[in-house]
Amino acid sequence: MAEEKLVGKISHYYTNIGVGIIELEDDLAVGDLVHVKGVSTDFEQKVDSMQIEHAQVEKAGSGQGIGIKVKEKVREGDLVYKIIS
Repeated sequence: MAEEKLVGKISHYYTNIGVGIIELEDDLAVGDLVHVKGVSTDFEQKVDSMQIEHAQVEKAGSGQGIGIKVKEKVREGDLVYKIIS
């Protein structure tokens, strides 16, 4: 069974471009597997790319706000977990 570690929470979702903004509490990198969970949200996906202020980054850490393309709608307050296998 894979372990999950809380890395942040969704602060905004851009419906028109399918991007969720995550306020990070821990490190996250491109290639990581994440689990987004909320009241009506529950899915896993790989982080294919992420941006800070429209600039591509490979990794980010606590206190940073990042945007990632999400495969399903996310909602403010949804929690984002990194899956550690």
